[in-house]
Amino acid sequence: MTSAQDRLPRLLALVPYLIARPGVRVDEAAADFGVPARQLRKDLELLWMCGLPGYGPGDLIDLSFEGDTISVAFDAGMNRPLRLTGTEATALLVALNTLLEAPGVADADAVRRAAAKIEAAAGQAQPAGVAVGLGVREGETTARSRRVVQGALRAGHALRMTYYTASRDRITERTVDPMRMLIVEGRSYLEAWCRRAEAVRLFRLDRIDDVTELDEPAAPPPYAEQTDTSAGLFRERPDHEVAQLVLAPDARWVSEYYPVEKVTELDDGYLRVRMRYADESWMVRLLLGLGGDVTVEEPTALAHGLRDRARRALSRAGQLAVTP
Repeated sequence: MTSAQDRLPRLLALVPYLIARPGVRVDEAAADFGVPARQLRKDLELLWMCGLPGYGPGDLIDLSFEGDTISVAFDAGMNRPLRLTGTEATALLVALNTLLEAPGVADADAVRRAAAKIEAAAGQAQPAGVAVGLGVREGETTARSRRVVQGALRAGHALRMTYYTASRDRITERTVDPMRMLIVEGRSYLEAWCRRAEAVRLFRLDRIDDVTELDEPAAPPPYAEQTDTSAGLFRERPDHEVAQLVLAPDARWVSEYYPVEKVTELDDGYLRVRMRYADESWMVRLLLGLGGDVTVEEPTALAHGLRDRARRALSRAGQLAVTP
């Protein structure tokens, strides 16, 4: 068996490899990729189902077999080297640098080589504070927070920090006992025992406004357990509210960025989605940020809350506009 982490890079490399070696024998290709011929044939069967949007007979990758040899009849545009945007390159570098600082990395040299290649390819085109994914900033403040947190983890020290909690739209002062750093869904987090909440919490690095390493040992209690992030961070519960939203084309990203229960395609690129949420104030702030690109169909309480918050914001904006 081969893991998804191993298989995906191999699938991405297979088509350019086969184009460069038309008529290569299956067993020779398998040896080059370090897998059994049986596994390579499974990969080729999967490639047949990949291709361009539309996914019709003329859109999918087409392979040609002659005896034990294989060639590419249609490459679906995968004949060019992979190019990264500045945002994608920065996201990879953030992940690799975090991995490099994590304890127990089996091959740190390989991580450094990969980061060096990405940095060389990206050149000097990345501005400070470039966006990483959706809403993640690896600017000066976040970079400093990362250095302080990594130093505290290595030294085994506690931290004092100023942290922004998005779900409550509130800034708080906290003293925490660091446990580890991790990346979940493309974001960097500090997992720590929060003395204020008396529980294990995950803190997004880009929401740490200020952090100081304390001259005292980190001492999470023995019953503090690491968070299971294998299924993501948001865990749906039966008591969560469900919103039914209509998203304009420019807001379709919401259906990919947040867990949704149902997605229905509408005319002109609109989507109807059903989405669970745990905190109404958080959902209202999310929808306010979408402006006119979202319509709330259900529940009525959410629609009223959104309308009231928008009216208050407009009223306050009007007052500020006339203030001398």
